[in-house]
Amino acid sequence: MEFFVHNVTVKKVLEDSQPLIESHFDLAVKMKRVVLLFASLLIYSAVAQKPPEKQQQQTWLTLNGQRPSVVARGGFSGLFPDSSEFAYKMAQSVSLKDVILYCDLQLSKDMVGFCQTEIQLDNSTTLPLAFPKGQRTYNINGKQVQGWFAVDYSFNDLFNNATLVQNVLTRPSIFDQALPLYTVDDVIGLKPAKLWLNVEYDTFFNQHKLSSAAYLEESGLMGIQYISSPEIGFLKGISGKVDKRMTKLIFKFQQADETEPTTNQSYGSIMKNLASIKQFASGILVQKDFIWPVSEDSYLQTPTTLVADAHKQGLEVYASVFANDFPASYNYSYDPTVEYLQFIDNSQFSVDGVLTDFPSTASEAIGQALIITHNGASGDYAGSTDLAYEKAVNDGADIIDCSVQMTKDGVAFCSDSADLTKSTNAITMFMSRATTIPEIQIQNGILSFDLTWSEIQSLKPQLVSNIQNMPRNPAYKDKGKFLTLAAFLSFAKAKAVSGVLINIKNANYLATKKSLDITDAVTTALSNETFDKQSTQQVLIQSDDSSVLAKFKDIPTYQKVLFIEEIIGDAPKQPVDEIKRHADAVTVYRSSLVRSNAGFTVSFTKVVEQMHAANISVYVSTLYNEFVALGFDYFADPMVEIATYIKGFEVDGIITEYPATASRYMKSPCAEINAKVELPFSPIQPGGLIQLAVTEMLPPAEAPAPDLEVADVVDPPLPEVIKDNSTVPADAPNGQKSSSHTSAASMGFSLLAILLLGLLSAGC
Repeated sequence: MEFFVHNVTVKKVLEDSQPLIESHFDLAVKMKRVVLLFASLLIYSAVAQKPPEKQQQQTWLTLNGQRPSVVARGGFSGLFPDSSEFAYKMAQSVSLKDVILYCDLQLSKDMVGFCQTEIQLDNSTTLPLAFPKGQRTYNINGKQVQGWFAVDYSFNDLFNNATLVQNVLTRPSIFDQALPLYTVDDVIGLKPAKLWLNVEYDTFFNQHKLSSAAYLEESGLMGIQYISSPEIGFLKGISGKVDKRMTKLIFKFQQADETEPTTNQSYGSIMKNLASIKQFASGILVQKDFIWPVSEDSYLQTPTTLVADAHKQGLEVYASVFANDFPASYNYSYDPTVEYLQFIDNSQFSVDGVLTDFPSTASEAIGQALIITHNGASGDYAGSTDLAYEKAVNDGADIIDCSVQMTKDGVAFCSDSADLTKSTNAITMFMSRATTIPEIQIQNGILSFDLTWSEIQSLKPQLVSNIQNMPRNPAYKDKGKFLTLAAFLSFAKAKAVSGVLINIKNANYLATKKSLDITDAVTTALSNETFDKQSTQQVLIQSDDSSVLAKFKDIPTYQKVLFIEEIIGDAPKQPVDEIKRHADAVTVYRSSLVRSNAGFTVSFTKVVEQMHAANISVYVSTLYNEFVALGFDYFADPMVEIATYIKGFEVDGIITEYPATASRYMKSPCAEINAKVELPFSPIQPGGLIQLAVTEMLPPAEAPAPDLEVADVVDPPLPEVIKDNSTVPADAPNGQKSSSHTSAASMGFSLLAILLLGLLSAGC
């Protein structure tokens, strides 16, 4: 496969209006350098849920019993500019072999057909910069629409003066102004397995003396596989001109209250008479909400009967508006694969195809590495609560985790942090306890060891997200209850999970300043549940302090895990050898394995390879489903990231807040290393996409992370626990000030909290 780019010069318009000339020939050279990288990005599509040999035996609930089709809207438009050469070629490279390339037909003034979704070209091209006085207003289907339109220009004017840009602001812009408009003939030249032309504005074209039907006929396109339109008159007009054994005519529904321009009926009324559609079409294309409605608070409602009703009439049903980076429903936990499965693999029906901006999204992937939770299934329920742990087990987690915290009265319990201000409503009840302890954290907080267990039980957990502006499951944001370490271990025993991970922090401070022995509390709790006398369930003891791990060296069945909190770029032999003296495994952050710039991967480090050379296992943390937490190379798909760590790095475990997503991968035979499947799952190749970027669009490269040092590994021995004979009265949970000293910083924290609560109550 070779990437060919038109050998013409395009103008890149900068903000200061000074032109920078970059030839498409130069871009072709770039593309050839990365063609092998693209070829390796073979990602199993979201709708192919079984390997091919099993698919032949499976009967899907589609109209014809075959697997649903993947339709790539404008190619891989979730990453590259819509309907660009890069987008179409990427779609072919990373999707099933029979992926359908979808083109929204536009016609220039001289009747040249090209692909572009929006009728106005000002949002998706640089046409306004080339023709600043070209804005027009037209009546399109009863609405006054203002913008720049293809019907006002010859194709040469468009091709030579306008380049494509990304029209979705949350998607990368570094490919902007690098590619010209792509014609229908260009798409055909790619030799797609199937081509779908959508004629959205036939009436508008006719008003400008341009005929979509004549274009199709004169261009020999009446024989392509799919032709769709929201206009009944157009479909009826070409119905007798196509070979219906070869070409499927698809009626595209608009919103129910909109009017179909050739019959003046509302689309809602047309939908009530599906039998009439069968007279001129073989299928329908509808927005996915027509099938699975979503409530105003973003939860799935009961599905409609549309698919079943259409199938009864012999009509295929294609669902549209799928995009990994458009959050749909909280039911999907930000996992786009779950959404696809909702439409293609449920017990009631399956749509016949999905129209998507991300055709590569996979449905299944690999298994061998451990699925380790981060505070349970904390993407769906408040972390470290009974509900989060219950869901984690049901979702298929191998190892459930407990980050141990201590109360003032010596009770060990599970919570992500000693500071309870973020994970609970402590700020509303114990503001006077807020304090700053530099050994724990630099900011003020309400710390668990300043509250008794009964006081902590009075708190409500809070479902929080580390991803800004991406709320999680708000209907359950304060549900569940915290568990003591003993209760957590009892739960793990009863559920027979593969193992537990116990995370220990702040042991030194607790011993010297609070007279609390956290390591002894953990040792005792594990022993009481006989975890130290069995090997059926794994026990992982994790800490960022090597001296804590040393406390467990006499129990050989426990795996000691050193948590490397620093972002590192390399792991030299000396610190790795030091790790080997203290630990069996390490946990590292994602950024210690993948170098990035501007949201794109740049390169992989050798940290995993260096650890494995010393026989040290590697766990990577923390994985999220939210697309904004993923580099663009992962196609806004958390499963692609998982596959990269497991197959690319061969890590020994992934630590995730969404264990269900990882579990779906682990159960897939399609991503096994030697799987004999149609399209084996492959990890990303770092730097593959950023090499295609216009250099001037990129920010300066980030400095490389420092190497791991011995000082990052070795800690001084833990001190003896200092006994404290003093007694401190416990505050009642009404926030009244205790007799203990409250610092000025604490008072400032309280005042700030009051201000914030006031703003919230005022609706700000």
